[in-house]
Amino acid sequence: MKTNVYVLCGGKSVEHEISLKSASAILNALDKDKYNVYPVFITKEGTWCSLGLLKKEIEDIKELEVDSSDTVANSIGEFLTKDFKEGEKNIIFPALHGTNGEDGTIQGLLELINVPYVGNEVLSSSAGMDKVVMKDLFTRYNIPQTKYTSVKLHTWKENEEKAYKDVEKELDYPFYVKPANSGSSVGISIAKNRQELKKAFKEAFLYDTKIVIEEEVIGREMQISVVGNDYPKASIPGEFILEKPFFDYNAKYIDGKLIPVVPARLEPEVNKKVRETAIQVFKALNCYGLARVDIFVTDDNEILVNELNTMPGFTPVSFTPVLWKATDGTTYAELVERLIELAFERYEQKNSILSTRCVE
Repeated sequence: MKTNVYVLCGGKSVEHEISLKSASAILNALDKDKYNVYPVFITKEGTWCSLGLLKKEIEDIKELEVDSSDTVANSIGEFLTKDFKEGEKNIIFPALHGTNGEDGTIQGLLELINVPYVGNEVLSSSAGMDKVVMKDLFTRYNIPQTKYTSVKLHTWKENEEKAYKDVEKELDYPFYVKPANSGSSVGISIAKNRQELKKAFKEAFLYDTKIVIEEEVIGREMQISVVGNDYPKASIPGEFILEKPFFDYNAKYIDGKLIPVVPARLEPEVNKKVRETAIQVFKALNCYGLARVDIFVTDDNEILVNELNTMPGFTPVSFTPVLWKATDGTTYAELVERLIELAFERYEQKNSILSTRCVE
């Protein structure tokens, strides 16, 4: 009997469209002789819409979009009772980026219904999504990073002037202001003075109730893919040629101004250290399955970790599949297959653990 693979896509997130691009590639790559493939579209309001058994390739992401007036709770119930084939061999591939998908919420639901799923679990997903928690963990494990601080919305509203002064005491301009829980550079601004800082705070607080402020790092940003469970492996690093200091959402996904360089231009010892650091970050956040680690390398070869992404972009031209192809020849389809294997491996490992007290 074939394994049923349910690919979740879309979602209530600012990265909704990126998810559709990742999902369409995953859906097309899955071996239909081995798997029954079921796309599950999640609207921007959070409603789940099963599209049924996939019988042809997805040529346009719009094919995955469905209108629905159903409630979120009812739609999830409908999926679990009518579309999800309980009793068969199932796995869920949450091709979701950002909040309400990459932050541990979907993962918690999947844990409750005890179904195997690809990628990181509740703890690593939530810690990886919250940049403040993530950076605090980096500090705990002595992982090198730039100086940072954080501010909550209620603190800023109570006394804006004090919030700005506190940041200026901790850090030196210029620095980046980011929503703690967001991705794809949404809501991020650079501040070079107080006036820009005020504007950056307002922008970031549109997307979260907590923000992180980081000192600017002058250096090149490396991206490394890490794949595995208990014994993760790191890909070779890749980097982008920068046409400007900071790439926002449009530059990353619309304008096409990013020029990838694979492998990254690094000296052998620095290359080795970057890969080792990526694995250290993966383990520190208790990751399973996959992650992408972004690391700055300065002109004097100092290594500073920027962040970890627990469900990175997964289009055919995204760095995760591109890096593995360059590392060991792994194709996109083989990488998807490997992630499914890792998910079943981790599921069996967790289900071997007792959930009740052993009484003799």
